[in-house]
Amino acid sequence: MYSKQVQKVLDKFKIEVGDRIQIIKDKTPFEGIMMPRIEMGDLDSIVLKLDNGYNIGIKFEKRMKINKIKKEWLIIKKKIEPSKKLIFDKKLSTISMVGTGGTIASKIDYRTGGVYASFSPDDIVIQIPELKKIANIKASEIMKINSEDMQPNNWLEIANATAKEINSGVKGIVITHGTDTLHYTSAALSFMLKNLPVPVALVGAQRSSDRGSSDTVMNVACAANFVVNSNVAEVCTVMHGTMGDDYCLAIRGTKSRKMHTSRRDAFRPINELPIAKIFWKDRHIEITNDDYRRRNDKKVVVDDKIETKVALIKVYPGLDPEIFDYYLKKNYRGFVVEGTGLGHVNTFGEKSLLSSIEKIIESEISVVMTSQCIYGRVHPFVYHPLRVLSGKGVIYAGDMLPETAYVKLMWVLGHTKNLDEIKEMMLTNYAGEITNRIIPNTFLV
Repeated sequence: MYSKQVQKVLDKFKIEVGDRIQIIKDKTPFEGIMMPRIEMGDLDSIVLKLDNGYNIGIKFEKRMKINKIKKEWLIIKKKIEPSKKLIFDKKLSTISMVGTGGTIASKIDYRTGGVYASFSPDDIVIQIPELKKIANIKASEIMKINSEDMQPNNWLEIANATAKEINSGVKGIVITHGTDTLHYTSAALSFMLKNLPVPVALVGAQRSSDRGSSDTVMNVACAANFVVNSNVAEVCTVMHGTMGDDYCLAIRGTKSRKMHTSRRDAFRPINELPIAKIFWKDRHIEITNDDYRRRNDKKVVVDDKIETKVALIKVYPGLDPEIFDYYLKKNYRGFVVEGTGLGHVNTFGEKSLLSSIEKIIESEISVVMTSQCIYGRVHPFVYHPLRVLSGKGVIYAGDMLPETAYVKLMWVLGHTKNLDEIKEMMLTNYAGEITNRIIPNTFLV
């Protein structure tokens, strides 16, 4: 509810939530749909949804003019339901859309200003007419989880559901997923899905589906086009390539990272070019990186053996070495360290990590070194402290992203506990996670 003085004026003009109104304040007109007041918002500020999809709050003043234009209900008063059963076109290929939750499957709660899971994969298909021209969609929802709540056991469920759909004969898979940890899931699936014969596209949205500025429609349409019409047989993320609505990027699942909290083009490829650009309007696919696995006739196999007791630790000035003791007491079996620069940790004074790392390796537990710089690679032979760490058995993970190394170490430890075998597997390129030669001019592509 708004304040008494605001509600009095609204009642006078018979204005309700959902009506299109015009407010003239200081000679400036504002037109849009009147929304419910946000729970924690100002009682005297009227919330309008503008035609561009954004909401604004206008502070009430007695001298401002308010006019009701017409009654116009939004989805806040109309529950979206699939209007009809999806009809398959025999001329089109069939793909599977697997729903896991996230912003792409959410709508705004205008009481609180937050978003919550609401739309099923069927809802998404119904709302995106472009999909009818691209493929027949088999939609299923296997979970409804915000990506910040995603856990390693969920990756196993997604991997098995994806493999089941692939082996049913579909031409590709689109997985809708929240964006915060989408790159963790894409890395996990890259290692777990062996002999992948078709594309798997993980797609999300930075803005919920019922907002005018939502990126859902374009991202899903591009993902569907990619899995139907490309010759790629890899796990990729497919998200906006620019802030505009021109094309999406298909980025290898082990090289994709969320680089911005809110921009629509938040996902960028690290240390390599994206595999493809998918143009939305004309559905053209431009291959930008020819180093990818092609479609084949193999049957996908799920290799989902993982060890979840792996810690990802960021190095920073003042880091207490006892943090490692905490994880050791919890019986953790592996450590991925986000070092500074080329893979540095403090090796001097009372905060030195050397003795802790020695203790870990003597306990036959692996330590993998990555860099919090994100771009570039770690290197153990440039500075003396790095040589010392390497000599103690620390595995330097090339240009692997910390998140990818974290997921990979879980997967590797699911197969062996032998230190030599762990090192060999961590340095083996299974899913494009290690770039032998970083392509020039890929920084911030």
